[in-house]
Amino acid sequence: MSSHGPALGAHSVKTIGLIGGMSWESSAEYYRLVNRAIRDRLGGQHSAKSVMVSVDFHEIERLQHAGDWQRLGTMMADAAQVLERAGVDFAVLCTNTMHKLWDAMTGATSIPFIHLADATAERIVAAGMKRVGLLGTRFTMEQDFYRGRLESHGLDVLVPEKDDRDTVHRVIYDELCQGTICDASRDAYVAIIDRLRARGAEAVILGCTEITLLIGPEHSPIRTFDTTRIHAEVAVQRALA
Repeated sequence: MSSHGPALGAHSVKTIGLIGGMSWESSAEYYRLVNRAIRDRLGGQHSAKSVMVSVDFHEIERLQHAGDWQRLGTMMADAAQVLERAGVDFAVLCTNTMHKLWDAMTGATSIPFIHLADATAERIVAAGMKRVGLLGTRFTMEQDFYRGRLESHGLDVLVPEKDDRDTVHRVIYDELCQGTICDASRDAYVAIIDRLRARGAEAVILGCTEITLLIGPEHSPIRTFDTTRIHAEVAVQRALA
């Protein structure tokens, strides 16, 4: 016996490509969010049509901190080409930091990709907000590849002071990427968000896909924009369009 959801045949649902493993903890969250959203939209036993290419984060992390972005660009291009050969309709890169390699990745294939910062910025603009805090890895907070993309949507982006940036970065790599959730680190993040609020931030972007494992809306003194959830929701909208 089978159950059927609203009138949208499986043949009309597009196949989502995902480049994951950075870390697998957040990639698992992407997979869960995408499939749950498809089920909620279509009902019954529906789940997402997807292909995930997952990399070894140990190698990624080592190359990031060594500054070997050329090698990392090649790895992202290779992953994108695997998705293209698998026949996906479009793709998402399940990490904020590696959007630094957007051009290398998208230039290697003809697959449309959904840029995480664009999806997030559009959601913030739709909410009527302009001045936002940004938490992420040191690369995401300090370099222009991500902040500049947000600012191109008219946003005023604030990042924490240096000591706070160091704390945010350390917790991501030493704890969250390894699945460790620490109350003291949550308290530290909340204090950092509160300092961004004091500087005028109307909301805060959880600009690393692992941060959602630590900080929920109930923890923050201001509104949060969870990039993992937003990216997954936009991917589902595209799959069902």
